[in-house]
Amino acid sequence: MKSILLIDDDYELGELLQEYLSMEGFALTAVQDGESGLQKALSGDYDLVLLDVMLPKMNGFEVLKRIRAESAIPVIMLTARGESVDRVLGLEHGADDYIPKPYHHHELVARIRALFRRIELSGDTQKAAGVLVVGELQLNSSKRQVLLDGEELSLTGAEFGVLECLMENVGELVDKDTLSLAALGRRLMAYDRSIDMHVSNLRKKLGRRSDDSDWIKTVRSRGYMLAH
Repeated sequence: MKSILLIDDDYELGELLQEYLSMEGFALTAVQDGESGLQKALSGDYDLVLLDVMLPKMNGFEVLKRIRAESAIPVIMLTARGESVDRVLGLEHGADDYIPKPYHHHELVARIRALFRRIELSGDTQKAAGVLVVGELQLNSSKRQVLLDGEELSLTGAEFGVLECLMENVGELVDKDTLSLAALGRRLMAYDRSIDMHVSNLRKKLGRRSDDSDWIKTVRSRGYMLAH
């Protein structure tokens, strides 16, 4: 059974989700402040984190920042509906996905399943695909490891999914829906900038190539392409 950590100061929500998610085959632990949530998120006892933004003791963005300094555990941010800045900040800080509040429980479960499915599918693909190499960039699917000039890069699960999809299609245009399915296990929604943010974060981590060109090229309104 997958273990999920909810960091949210809404006690009633925590109790409701514990009951609902247990019926869906997940074990949920709820904590109500950022400091306790950070400790548990880094304990290695959980498969995924649901993280609210407004929290006592430490806000959600700071919690996420500290998680990402040490762990690539999948994180879904719970953001206020209409607060696009929260979604952008969450993705910039390394969240894999977000869901705006209020949400239906079945919508949350669908996002959780999509993220787990993507990770599991990626694992299956990795065994078949082995190691992908593009220039100085090397991606080992079975180890979930990315090396650039021999140095290991720390990527979130979503960033790994985007890069893997681009490397499998090197030199070809990959549309954003395809990248979203590969990285998040779902299609993009209207005004959804998740893939743009994950690509932006990837570019920062990859830096520029030895000839000063970009690794990832943007094809406006269509998608992205990894250069040979």
